[in-house]
Amino acid sequence: MDSKPQIPVTGSDTSASGDATGSDIDQVDDKMQAEIDAAMGDMKAAMAGHDEPAKAPKKIHGPREIKGGREHRAGTVVSVGLNDVFVEFGPKELGVVERNQWKDGAEPPAVGKELEVVVQRFDAGESIFICALPGAVQKADWELLEAGQTVEARVTGVNKGGLELEIASHRAFMPAGQVSLDHITDLSVFVGEKMVCQIQRMDRRGGGNIVLSRRNILAEERKKKAEELKQTLQEGQTIEGTVRKIMPFGAFIDLGGIDGLVHASDLSHDRIGHGEKAIEKHIKEGEHVKVQVLKLDWDNNRISLGIKQLQEDPFQTALSEIVEGAELTGRVSNIADFGAFIELSKGIEGLVHISELDYKRVNTPGDVVKVDEVVRVKVLKIDTESRRISLSIKALKEAPAAPAGKGRGRGRGGKGEADTRTAEEILKETPAQRRLREKAKQNAKSSSLGSGGLGDIGGMGLGDLKL
Repeated sequence: MDSKPQIPVTGSDTSASGDATGSDIDQVDDKMQAEIDAAMGDMKAAMAGHDEPAKAPKKIHGPREIKGGREHRAGTVVSVGLNDVFVEFGPKELGVVERNQWKDGAEPPAVGKELEVVVQRFDAGESIFICALPGAVQKADWELLEAGQTVEARVTGVNKGGLELEIASHRAFMPAGQVSLDHITDLSVFVGEKMVCQIQRMDRRGGGNIVLSRRNILAEERKKKAEELKQTLQEGQTIEGTVRKIMPFGAFIDLGGIDGLVHASDLSHDRIGHGEKAIEKHIKEGEHVKVQVLKLDWDNNRISLGIKQLQEDPFQTALSEIVEGAELTGRVSNIADFGAFIELSKGIEGLVHISELDYKRVNTPGDVVKVDEVVRVKVLKIDTESRRISLSIKALKEAPAAPAGKGRGRGRGGKGEADTRTAEEILKETPAQRRLREKAKQNAKSSSLGSGGLGDIGGMGLGDLKL
């Protein structure tokens, strides 16, 4: 029998020749074999890890987070089936989400992608977590209802403070301020409708007390639409919107996530007065309208819109019939201190200045014309740039004859004196000049020089005064 190999061992007792005794060799061999086996195990592990220490398998436990009273977890998609999507949170921790929760043709994440879900409950029989997508409408089971949950409820009635609803065969309440982002005067329009809402408070004591809200849901939807609109809106674009609020200076239009303003000057080609009532004559809250995007200012979140830009301009159309010198029939639409506005056709108005109402002195325009009265006028001047039409009523009247010995000059020197000025001269006269002329006439009556008076000095009438 072959003897065992002699293995020198440092620190062992040896003979003078350096050889170990038989008992020592047997003892050393057993120790060395154990060391060799351990070393071989380490080498195999090192070679399997490419000369790196072996690492423990990575855990994929999804972090838990409580949002709105619900447990949110993130996991890895491990299977996508026809009806269900399976998510792994960690070893022996599996969740399932119904595939129909992805709406509008959206596809669930591919296998290997991360997905955040809301844990509804744990099915002990299947050892699996029943989950839903965040914000998805969840089944309204009374046992599963909790604060923060998104559910669908049916409106059954209206009370003094808001809406009465039914959810999971239990009564619920939604305060009026939580029904919409805007104030709604008549809440009865929602009766019978189903609406997606969020549970704000859940109390199972007694008959149960459930308080619902949908403001957060509407706000989130509005925010998403606003981001989409910012990418698509362009100046000059025509878009549909809903009148959200009437203001004294115009109307705010909801474009589907963003509000734009139609200023009163861009609302209509017609003359618009001041105040909400004047605006409401042309547009109503809740009305669907087409608008044109005039200017975009995203830095200040301002969108300028126009409605009249999409309408035919009646002023340009009417210029084919309304020309300088034409004699027309119109309706007195408004009376001001300085004259009367005459509606010549729909959307077209002209001004009869107070000096063009009559040959005699007029204190107020209301002494000569009344609102809605139909009158004959003559077109004196058309200013296309300022869109103004100057009219005259007295130009179609017969000028009264001047009394003998008075008013031999041209102009309006005395009472009843004919005004022979041209239209250009009349339009050039300013209100200040007109007041000075009237003042001179009053002074002429109170003080006279000679037999002829101030009005007949040197054969000049007051109409010849150069102001």
